[in-house]
Amino acid sequence: MRPAKSILLLAATLGAALAQTSAAPSSAAPSTLADAPLLLSWTPPLSTRGRYVVDAIGKRFHLRSGNLHGASGTYLGRGDYDDAANHHAGEVAYQTILCLDRKPLDDLVDDIIALGVNSIRLPFSNEMIHAEAYVPDKALGANPQLRNKTPLEVFDEVIKALTKKGLAVILNNHTVKSLWCCGLDQNARWNDAQSTELWIRDWVYIVSRYANNSRVVGTALYNEVRRDLFTDPIWGGGGDPDWYTASMMAASRIQREASRDVLIVIEGINWVGVPIPSLPHYRPELDPVRHLSHALPYPDKLVYSSHFYAYTGPNATGAGGGFGSTNDPTYGDLSTEKLRSTFNALAGYVATAVDAVQQHYTAPVWISEFGVGGRNDFSAVDRRWWANFTQILRDGDLDFAVWPLLGWQENGQGDLWALNAYDSQGAKLSILDSGDWRLSGWRNLTNDSTYSRNDAVEPVEVWRMLAPDWGSQQQSNWLLTHNPSQSGSNKASCPDGLRLQGLSHTPNPRGLCTDVHFGRNLWDATNDLTVVQSQQHVSKDWARGYTKFECPSRSFLVGYSYSAPMSKSAVCAPIVSEAPTTNATLAMRRTVWFDGGSNAAATVHGDFAGPGTSAGACDEGELAVGYAFTNKGKVGGPPAALLCESYDGKQREGGQASGAASRGIALLLSFIAMAVTSLMLRA
Repeated sequence: MRPAKSILLLAATLGAALAQTSAAPSSAAPSTLADAPLLLSWTPPLSTRGRYVVDAIGKRFHLRSGNLHGASGTYLGRGDYDDAANHHAGEVAYQTILCLDRKPLDDLVDDIIALGVNSIRLPFSNEMIHAEAYVPDKALGANPQLRNKTPLEVFDEVIKALTKKGLAVILNNHTVKSLWCCGLDQNARWNDAQSTELWIRDWVYIVSRYANNSRVVGTALYNEVRRDLFTDPIWGGGGDPDWYTASMMAASRIQREASRDVLIVIEGINWVGVPIPSLPHYRPELDPVRHLSHALPYPDKLVYSSHFYAYTGPNATGAGGGFGSTNDPTYGDLSTEKLRSTFNALAGYVATAVDAVQQHYTAPVWISEFGVGGRNDFSAVDRRWWANFTQILRDGDLDFAVWPLLGWQENGQGDLWALNAYDSQGAKLSILDSGDWRLSGWRNLTNDSTYSRNDAVEPVEVWRMLAPDWGSQQQSNWLLTHNPSQSGSNKASCPDGLRLQGLSHTPNPRGLCTDVHFGRNLWDATNDLTVVQSQQHVSKDWARGYTKFECPSRSFLVGYSYSAPMSKSAVCAPIVSEAPTTNATLAMRRTVWFDGGSNAAATVHGDFAGPGTSAGACDEGELAVGYAFTNKGKVGGPPAALLCESYDGKQREGGQASGAASRGIALLLSFIAMAVTSLMLRA
């Protein structure tokens, strides 16, 4: 969110009963024929195919979105709440969207659709969910039908008005407390002013509330996770500041307890460090995803998001020369090519092209906030940045959400960042009106029929990583609900339909899951899985001197468990499709070692093991049917080798030799060379 001048993001860096559920009704039929085109242009629910969001029939749904704010709070946290001077830009929202005092809700929605958007990012606060007092009548002057309602009940009506005309809604937990972002406001993290458990409960509650409205299509889990007064957020590592683990937990709970249909939008980390020249300070955004990504129980619902503004930068706070600013360049200061390369490094790279090798992190990238001052912004830097950034979004065919859609104005003055701004009498000043220099860039984005993929997107292979470093990642719904007798403190499993294709040689082993080559019909999650905790199925010593967990005949790996540093079990699924031939005599097996270094297959789909570690994976046309480890000496029990099985009649070479084996081979070759040399000298 664009911060108020007085409480910039810098201020933060320096320094259980739920409400009664009342399900919102399904989206209604369009009120007029004019509403029908958007409503009929896409079919919910939404999901993902590689880097694209698609609708229920597989057609690309380009998130051309805008932020409709107010329910997350506009109060600056000081002075009389009713005094407009104590709210951002003098806009008093009373925990509802702006402009309900100025124009009927249906008219506001029509004006939004006219801008060319098809979806809404709808911010809210946890405080708003539980507020019991009615919204003051003065905040609802143009909408008397909304009087005598709590903020959440008004939120319900806003969602119905948006979705009945075909707009997709993505709920955004913007703040915990209903305060303007981003100061010392208890909103830096999802759990600064509440526990992670309460935060997740609110998410399950709010998604359940709108589960009957299929056009409520997504959940943006939290806005601009950043440093508070004392603590940096982290991406992995465990504990209260760990955004990766918290977002994984929340996503899994939402999918399993509230709705399997909604998109799960996970934003990168917005800021870490103290902005003093001698100390590290920067915006990680989505950079950590390249080494640590999410595998959701329903994996085709993952979207990553990030924010970019001209006045912020990769190391710049956005203070604009005020308290806490540094001399670091802003995004607005960067040249066109430097801005493009920086953007790609921090966010754009995640959206891997569908015709390129898919990575474990591949997902749509939604730039869920960007924006700039309106017609009265005469800054050459802002104007250059707007032109450059909108072109980057267009060239990358990326999803986006401008900040904000609605705001207040009087006599052409006010919060002109808004694309539509209304005065107290309801008169509108719009980006579509003549004289707004932003219009060409906006049209460049919204007229996507000239550049964006709008046709059906063919299914692409899926790769996802498991990272049970800080606790179990039991992403198979079957394993979670049936709870077979797996030993080990940490358990990991691929989402139902994906299979385990790779493992890392680490005390807390990570996994690589996929549906490549054989598809998701290879196994049926309604069939019982087998937990292997001994060598009972080993028919041949394919990893001499190592303990081996091997799947029964005609089955393959989908999960594992361990108590660091010891492996405890493997989980195997039976083949239930005809993808591999049913003639088991054609199966060919090989051992792929990776305790002496990663093999090629393990590195093709991104670094899932983590920097400085080794990993192994079977080839795309193979099934992983077992893994080996040792409990001897100092090695411990990390996975060291995979047993890979193919059905295509091709005999593949063995993978990287184990550390011990490779050293032995080297010594043998050295001895042979010395002997040959000695014989030659004697001759």
